Parts: sequence; structure tokens; C-alpha cells
Amino acid sequence: MDQQIAESCDKASAPPEEAILQNADGDDKITLPIKGMHCAGCSSRVEGVLNKAPGVIEANVNLTLERATIHFEPEKTSTTELAQIISDTGFEVPAQTVVMDVTGMTCSGCAARVQKSLNAIPGVIDARVNAATDRADVDWLGGDASLLVDAVKTAGYTATPRLSAAAQRKEQQQQKEAETNAANRRDLIMLAISVAFTLPLVIQMIAGALGYTTRMPGWVELILATPVQFWVGARFYKSAWGALKARTANMDTLVAMGTRSAYFFSVAMLFGFGANAQGHLYFEAAAVIITLILVGKILESRAKRGTTAAIFELMALRPESASVLRNGKEVELPVEEIVAGDIIVVRPGEKIPVDGEINEGHSQADESLITGESLPVDKNVGDTVTGGSLNGTGLLHIKAMRVGEDSTLSRIIKLVENAQSGKAPIQRLVDKVSSIFVPVVIGIAIATFAGWMLIGGEFESALIAAVSVLVIACPCALGLATPTAIVAGTGAAARAGILFKDVEALEIAHRVDTVIFDKTGTLTLGKPAVTSILSVDEDEESLMLLTASLQSASEHPLGKAVVAYAEEKELIVMPVKDFQSHTGFGVSGKVDGREIIIGNRAMMSERKIKVSPQLSQTQNNWEDEGKTAVLVALDGAIAGLLGISDPIREETVAAIKVLKKQGISPIMLTGDSKRTAKTIAAAAGIEHYEAETRPNDKARIIEELRAQGKTVAMVGDGINDAPALALADVGIAMGSGSDVAMETAGITLMRSNPGMVREALAVSKRTWRKLWQNLFWAFIYNVIGIPLAVMGLLNPALAGAAMALSSVSVVTSSLTLRWWKPDKP
Repeated sequence: MDQQIAESCDKASAPPEEAILQNADGDDKITLPIKGMHCAGCSSRVEGVLNKAPGVIEANVNLTLERATIHFEPEKTSTTELAQIISDTGFEVPAQTVVMDVTGMTCSGCAARVQKSLNAIPGVIDARVNAATDRADVDWLGGDASLLVDAVKTAGYTATPRLSAAAQRKEQQQQKEAETNAANRRDLIMLAISVAFTLPLVIQMIAGALGYTTRMPGWVELILATPVQFWVGARFYKSAWGALKARTANMDTLVAMGTRSAYFFSVAMLFGFGANAQGHLYFEAAAVIITLILVGKILESRAKRGTTAAIFELMALRPESASVLRNGKEVELPVEEIVAGDIIVVRPGEKIPVDGEINEGHSQADESLITGESLPVDKNVGDTVTGGSLNGTGLLHIKAMRVGEDSTLSRIIKLVENAQSGKAPIQRLVDKVSSIFVPVVIGIAIATFAGWMLIGGEFESALIAAVSVLVIACPCALGLATPTAIVAGTGAAARAGILFKDVEALEIAHRVDTVIFDKTGTLTLGKPAVTSILSVDEDEESLMLLTASLQSASEHPLGKAVVAYAEEKELIVMPVKDFQSHTGFGVSGKVDGREIIIGNRAMMSERKIKVSPQLSQTQNNWEDEGKTAVLVALDGAIAGLLGISDPIREETVAAIKVLKKQGISPIMLTGDSKRTAKTIAAAAGIEHYEAETRPNDKARIIEELRAQGKTVAMVGDGINDAPALALADVGIAMGSGSDVAMETAGITLMRSNPGMVREALAVSKRTWRKLWQNLFWAFIYNVIGIPLAVMGLLNPALAGAAMALSSVSVVTSSLTLRWWKPDKP
């Protein structure tokens, strides 16, 4: 019987294997974590091998974040093959485990079918499916968990991951944090042992420098140095061996060659000359180099964790569970099980679990870690709240709106991860330098040894000079200079509510000299309201009822203002027929059998509808006051005029003033009339403005400015701003704006504050300044240190200290970006 059921399951749900592969292999981008990279040479090696692999379009390897972002052609390669390439290079790609609940399975045949479907996905190492527990455990290389869900669906069943993608990222981050902490503890134990063995040798070295001639026996030095060389230093030998197998070299190659040369030279002298070898032993140099570089690695690791803390802090904002009203009862559920429409109970002091709208209650929300706003924001019924913010003193009932990957917090994390994983243009040049750096240094060391021997120097002096060259050179500092600055800079910006979509936006923003503002919603509040009404032949209530009815079909802010006015007056709108939106002009349609046209002068002129001189004068007067004057025509004749006001934001004037002081030219674009535009621009302190603009006009203006050699930033928040945001050198979307604007822009501001525009440009400039500063110090260490080592002016131990210090100083320098905060206007 079971066999028959299994066979029927297979027949009913068995699609062609090609469908499974096509469905599972549809993604052309994967991010893989990589373990074991120590320096720029490591990351450059992995990146170089990946970029040469068949089917790889582009691969970027980030040393700071320890991951590779790979764009590939799925028909030519797979994630499994890419992971194998990385493993063959000498590094590890750790697997991730996803647990899913599978429904619809009735027998072992069903489980086998699901297991086969999952194992067919490139990147899946092993899938285990149990029909009795309705559970699937999948070990895979990571990516979009929806691929696993789709594979189960293709097999004829339904799967639900026990953790959402956001929760998986958080769990992976916590696991990585735990592994890092364990590694740090091991390193500290190693360091303590290394210091214990090295300290006597250091004391002897210092005593010799002070003129004391008494030295411990050579065999004691050998006993002290050997554990440091081969136990503590094993990590360097292992890494160097991995590089050698891959036919390349890295920083650990230099350390292994340098310390081994000093150590075995000393061993040879000790066994060859016994007690007479005193003064010619360099056991302390080999031990001190390894100990100091280990110290440097520990400090560097801690500093790197500081630069990448932003992502972990954002993930920590998301609570694990929430109180949800189900069937009139309050139940505690994991956040992953919340669905849109659920009513969530949030008590005072609790974190708000998801994006939503307040149904009941009043409180304040602390959104500082999401938007950068330091003061709590009042929240009332009807207001929206953001998941991850902290509730104040009130009890709230919140209707869930955006959950899972659609939530604001998840989108922020994705943006920050994307920005941090990118590479600056200068980084590509640095990578090329790093890829040849180690072989060049080895060549210089060989030349140094040969040079000293040719000029009649002693073998010992030649060897020590060559060892100093090997250990002073630091490719790590070069490799860490730009990624640590970018990671720290984008993390600091995210804390302030400034999100960079990618590295290109971060790079371009520091060169911006012209900022274009779309007026509505950026310079103004974006909450227009009807403040004046002039009716010609119709009574005012009838005019507003017909106008609001037509505008109820419009998404334009001015239309919404008219509808809001009607609702306030308790007017019930009527059905609309033949509605049409005329971009840049107005709207038209029929209500209650009457033809209605609402728009500007150009709209009326085009329809040959005359405007009386008196009405035209009133329109001019209202526009001089900064109002948008909208004409209304009924059945081919002017019926009235509406005055709509949208007040300037209180931060606007100060923001424009600071931009101008920094030499950045502000320009305002608006669809309003020239009179209204002139009044608003004057109030904001803007000299250059364009009135009566339509979306294609915005694009034309941006192109003209770019043709003049300007670097243009466009600031907007509406759907009609999206083309201009995409065309500008860098688009900046206000956080209160449309999803389309935020998707198109290179920078998203989480608060609707024009002052944040200058802060976005400021953090870009600070990050880029720090990046070049890091590169300067990384190069200067090598430019000064290597020649000194060649000339024999550097002791190997001192050279090792300088090598360790160079990486630590670069990462610590980047770490100072963490404390960047927006200036107060």
C-alpha cells in the first residue's frame, strides 16, 4: 500500500528535472562568506581566480567583510563550482543550514522526491527530508532561501523556512560573532604563551643595547624560540603553504620566509660554533617578529569588528517575538510568523517588531538607530511606525503593514550590506599593486642579499638585511586601507539615517557641486492644504464636491489636499468617469454627468477656456503669496479657483545656507507657476529655480548641467522624480517618499529633512578623505621602511614591529569614522 501511495506521489508531482534546475538556478548573483583570508594578497588571489573562472561576469572579494560577491552566468557555472574554486585556492566557504517545515508529504516517497528536488539546486551540499516530522534540513552555501521554497513547490509541496531571510542573516551574524570571539580567545592564549617565551629574549636584547654583555646560553635561546617559531607561528606557515600550493604568495609568506631564515641561521651558527656563536644568534628577532605580528593581528581583528559593527547593531534592533491578537486573544509569536494585517500589542519600553499603523493608543517612538533622529517622535492613531524603533510610555495596538524582507529595517540592512561589499575605483588599482607586491618584495630581498654580498659584506649582515626587507613590507595595510574606510563610513552614515545604495554613490557624492531640489516634499512639508477658495457661478460646497470627486481618482499631492478638505467638510465624493491625468497640466473627467477640468493656465488655454481678468489677478496675488493657484472649469467654463499652500520646512533655510557656504549651488525645480516658484525660492534662499517643469524638463535640466561639467545631485521624493534621480550623477531620495524614488536613488535619507543632504555629502567627503589618508600611511610605511631595511639600518625585530603597526594604524584610523555624527545646523 505504501509503495502504491509513493508511486502515485511521484507520478503526480514529478516535473522534468530541467524545470527544477532552471527554477533553482535563476539567480545570477551570490554572496559567499570566506574564511582564512589574512591580507590583501589573499583577497586579490581569490578575486583573480574567480574572475578567470568560466561563467563569472564579475567577482568582488572584500577582505574586511570576509566575503565574495559574484555575478555569474548560471548556465555556465554554479554556486557549488564557485565555492570549490575558492576552496582550491586555499580558503574555506562555510556552509549554512536552513530548516524548513514541509506540508503535503504523506510517505517516504514524497520525502525522497523533495530531497531530490532540493539536492538539485546548485549550492546545496546535502538535504535531509523527514516525512514523519514534515521537516527538511538543508546544508547549502547560502543565498536566497526562496530558491529552496520554490524547489519544494516544484516538487508538488509547500515549504516554510523556520527563519526568515532577515532572521537567518541575524543568526549567521551571531554565529560569526561567536566564532570570532572563540578565535580571539585562542589568539589571546597563544599570545600569552608567546610573550612568556619571548620576554626573556627581549630583556636580553634590551640589556645588550644598554651595554650589558652577559647573555644566556645559546641552547636556552633555542628552547625559548622554538615553540614560538613552530607552534605560535604555525598559522603563518599554514597560510604560506596554502599560497604556495596555489602558486602565489601573501603576507604570511614574507613572515614565514623572514623568521625561518633568522631562526635556521641561528640554529646553524649554534650547532656549528657552540658557545662561540654568541652575538651572532637571532633567535630573539624571529620570536619577537612572530609575537609582534600576532599582537598586530589581534588588534587589527578587534578594530575591524568595530568598523563592521553597524550591520550587527541594525540586526539587533529586531525583536525575536511579539504579542499578537489572534481570535481575540493575545499570543506570543516569533516575529517570522507575523503576517500583514495582524494586530500587534506593544507595551511601554518594548521594541516595535514590524512596520505598521497605529490602530489604538498614543505614545512616542525612539527611532534614533533607524532614522538618526535623536528626539522621540509622537505617535497617534493613524500614524505609521517602523519596526526596530523603541516604544515610549504608551500602550499601542499596531496593524502590521510590512513584514519580513519588505520591512524598512530589512531594506536598510540590505542597502548597507550592498554598499559595504562594493569596491571603490581606487581599490582596483590597489588590488593590482597588492597582487604583485609580495613577489616584488621577495625580489627586493634577494637583490638586497646579493647586493650586500657583492660589495663585500658579511653573510650575516646580508641575511639580516634581507630578513628586515621581508618583515617590514606590509601588503595588509594596503589591502585594508580602502575597504575599512568604506565599511566604517557607510556604517556611520547608516546610524545617522543616511543610506548609500552602493560605493559609486559614496564616491560621487563627495564631488557634488550642484544640488537640485524638487520643491514638493523636500523643501516643503509635502502636505499641501486648501487655504483659499473662490467660486464663480457655483456655490462653494457644490464646487468642492465636484472637484474633490474628480481628484479622488488622482495620486497627485494637490489632488489629495482637495480630497482631504472635502473629508474635513464631510462631503461624500461621487463616482468618476473618463478620468485622465495630464502630466504637468492637470486632470479631467466626468462627475455626475458634468465635464470637469482642473489644472493650470496652460491647461485652460489648451482647452480654449477663458479666464477673466479679475480671476487672473486673484490667481497672481495668491501665487505671490506662495500658494499654488488651481483653476477649475465645469462644462467648458471657469467655475472657480483654489489656493493650495505647502509650507516650507523649518530646516530648509539653514540647509540651503550651509550648502551655499560650502560652495554647492542649490537649484529648485517645481511644476508651480513662475510667481509661486519665485516666492518659495526667495523664502528658501535659493537664487536659481525653474518653474512649470514636467518630468522630462527635469531630465533636460540635469543633462544641461552635466554638459557644463557640473556634478549633479538630484533630491526628490515622488514617483515623477524617479527618471531625474536615475539621470543625475547621484540621486537622493527622502525617506518619506515613494518606493520607486528610493529604489532609483543612490542615497536614501531616512528623515525628511533637507539638512541631511549636506550631511550625506559631508560623510562622503570624510570617508573619501580617510580612504586617501589610509592609502598614504600604507604606502609611506613601505616607501620609507623598505629602503631603510635594504641599507641595513633596521633591526629585524624593529621591522616586525613596524609591519604590525602599519595594519593596526590603518584600521584604527578607519575606526575613527564610527564617531562621525551630523553637524547641528
